[in-house]
Amino acid sequence: MNLFQKFRETVSSVLPIMILVIVMGLTIAPLSFTVMSRFVIGGILVIFGLTIFLLGVDIGILPIGERSGAALTAKRSLPLLLGTAFLIGFIVTVAEPDVQVLADQVRGIAPDVSKWGLIFMIAVGVGLFVALGILRTVLSIPLNILLTISYIFVFVMAFFTPATFQGVAFDSGGATTGPMTVPFIMALGVGVAAVRAKSDKNGKLKSSSDDSFGLTGIASIGPVLAVIVYGIILSGGNSSSADSVAESSHGLAGSGILVFLNLLPSIFKEVAAALAPLAGMAVLFQIFLLKMPPMQVVRMARGFVMSFVGLILFLTGAQGGFMPAGEALGNVLGAASQTGTFWTALLVVTGLVFGAIIVSAEPAVWVLTDQVESISGGTIKRKVMLGALSSGVAISIGISMLRVLFGFSLWYILIPGYSLALILSFICPKLFTGIAFDSGGVASGPMTSTFILSFTLGASASSGGNPAVDAFGVIALVAMTPLIAIQVLGIIFKIKSGRAEKAKIVSEVQE
Repeated sequence: MNLFQKFRETVSSVLPIMILVIVMGLTIAPLSFTVMSRFVIGGILVIFGLTIFLLGVDIGILPIGERSGAALTAKRSLPLLLGTAFLIGFIVTVAEPDVQVLADQVRGIAPDVSKWGLIFMIAVGVGLFVALGILRTVLSIPLNILLTISYIFVFVMAFFTPATFQGVAFDSGGATTGPMTVPFIMALGVGVAAVRAKSDKNGKLKSSSDDSFGLTGIASIGPVLAVIVYGIILSGGNSSSADSVAESSHGLAGSGILVFLNLLPSIFKEVAAALAPLAGMAVLFQIFLLKMPPMQVVRMARGFVMSFVGLILFLTGAQGGFMPAGEALGNVLGAASQTGTFWTALLVVTGLVFGAIIVSAEPAVWVLTDQVESISGGTIKRKVMLGALSSGVAISIGISMLRVLFGFSLWYILIPGYSLALILSFICPKLFTGIAFDSGGVASGPMTSTFILSFTLGASASSGGNPAVDAFGVIALVAMTPLIAIQVLGIIFKIKSGRAEKAKIVSEVQE
């Protein structure tokens, strides 16, 4: 994929949000010139940074995942495969930009929580469940059974963690499956399933094809459980981080380029620390496992450099301009919502509009809709798929705004939602269940973890709520929507396919 195409996809993702914020900032929710100028500069940096980063992932990082999965499976050593799967899941998660952003947001309201401690726990969770997902593929364990058992355990454990960690935990599941983690883990799963299909003596290629999907969905459970355990540990140690709420870390002091230049040194160190283990792993894989020709090694190195530069630009733009503007807009609308019904309704409607725009603009969503349309043979149209996702995500963010205003529990939405998704997994075709749980992170992309979460935090703080409890959970709700929408479409596809097959049989009999 060329640079221009990546740039076009990124612009289509970020620009609609920028336009809406600028229009609102100049009209019904006035924002200062400082905030607006930083937002525009930050948006430009986010666009260019995300473009360069994603292109670097495609040419330098993604091929490692697919080739590593295939090469490790071919060695027929289950301990080696599972151990390496854990290592890959851990290292890739540390480098995930969405996780970095989420950790910064958490520190904004709970400064006693260690950023790297939180990232470490999330990465451990991903690593463990990536290994579990690979084990499922090798042993042909039904995906719906594994998902049901895992989520029941997660929800039981969640009741023992402080309320301030519950939303963060489920948000981490959506934030983890970002532009770095999803392609790499999916490539690993495809590589393992492909080798397994070739070695299947009975020729059960359909089963292995189904196994190509679902690994990302399983991996996203790991960080939820890990953060829940982290919260329990902190609570047991009487850490004040579980109950304290601090001022936002996204200060609005300063304007122009200087704000972003001041952020560069710390972000440079963070990105270097995040990508160094991944680069080291790639070198080891090349020496002992992949043995790629020199031209491919050079291409891989170029991809790593692009990912490094792109991630620096993305985080600088997000922290310097995008997140503060989202928080400021949330502050204005949240404060206004306390003055009358009109402003309350406006906050909810704004959430609905943001949700519809974000999911429609995410590049990964367009890839997903193409994939479903192709798998269904055109029975499920892209427009139908996009409409279902857009409506679902809009409702999710609208519900998040209602949580901010009225403070009702996140469990009122998550428990019924995930229960329905798990029930559908026993009715829906296996392939669609795998795609559905993989796509939970597709909808909760970079815009959700940066702008939408900041907007929700700002609205909660200014409306008199508790951001630690009321704001976190928005990414989780967004990530939950595709689990239901895609499986419902899968059931529709199953029904239509059955009718078509029955009509074909009747026609043959009549002839």
